[in-house]
Amino acid sequence: MSFVIRNSSFVILFDTHTHIDQDDFDQTRDAVLQQAREAGVTQLVAVGCTAEASRKSVQLARQYEGVYAAVGIQPNYIAEAEPNDWAVIKQLVSEPGVVAVGETGLDRHWDYTPFDVQQDYFDRHMRLAEQHKLPFVVHMRDCDDDIMQMLREARQRGILKGIMHSFTGKPAMAAECVELGMHISFAGMVTFKKSTDLRECAATIPADRLLLETDCPYLSPEPVRGKRPNQPAYVRHTAGCVAEVRGVSLEELAAQTTANACKLFGLSPP
Repeated sequence: MSFVIRNSSFVILFDTHTHIDQDDFDQTRDAVLQQAREAGVTQLVAVGCTAEASRKSVQLARQYEGVYAAVGIQPNYIAEAEPNDWAVIKQLVSEPGVVAVGETGLDRHWDYTPFDVQQDYFDRHMRLAEQHKLPFVVHMRDCDDDIMQMLREARQRGILKGIMHSFTGKPAMAAECVELGMHISFAGMVTFKKSTDLRECAATIPADRLLLETDCPYLSPEPVRGKRPNQPAYVRHTAGCVAEVRGVSLEELAAQTTANACKLFGLSPP
C-alpha cells in the first residue's frame, strides 16, 4: 500500500488516536507501522473502544516500539458491555504502556446506549483518569452542550487533563475546553474541502494545546479521502493542512504537536 506525502522533508509526528487493534489491520499491521515510521510517525496511541479492544491495545503496546495504549469503553459500545468489563478497564489502566483513559465521551447521533448510562460511564472514565493522573480521551457527536456541562462539573475537582478527540466544534467551544485544561486534536475531517469552519477553528488553538490524529481506520484525509483503511502514515496530510492554515511550516507544526503529545502522555521526546 502506497501513500502520498506533501513534501520530501523528514518530520517527526505523533498520531494520538488510532484503532490499529481493529481487524482491518490484522493482516497488514507490521507493514502499516513500517509505513508510518517511513512517513515520520514514530509514536502513536492505540485507543480501546471495548474491554477486549483495550486488552488488544495493551498487547500491541507491549509488542511494538513507539506504540502506546488508551483503555476504555466508547459510549456506543457501553450497552453491549459485559458486567465485568469496567473492572477489566480498571485493571488494564495500570498496565505498562497505558498512557490514557478512553475512548469515552457522549454520542447523541447513534441511539445505541441510553444517554444517562453514557453520562455515568463518562464520569467513571474521568474519575479513573484523575485517580491515575492520566489524560482522558473524549468522543463527542451531536452533544456539544452535554459534553461541556460534564467537563465543567469535572473541572470543579481540578484542572482537566485530556483530549477533545477528532474535534468538530466551534472556536468558542475549543477555547473553553482549553481554559478547562484540555487539548484539541484534529483528524482527517479538517482536510475535507467543505471543512472551512473547522480549518478556521484549527488556526485558533494555542500552539501548546494542539494535537493531531488519524482515528484510523476511519476518516482518511485528503488527498486519500475515501481510501479504507486510513492508517497512521496519513496523519502527515492532516499535519500539512493544519500547518498551512496556521501559517507555519510542516516541520514546526510537527515538532510542536509531537512535543505536546509527549508532554501530555508523560513520554520522552523521540
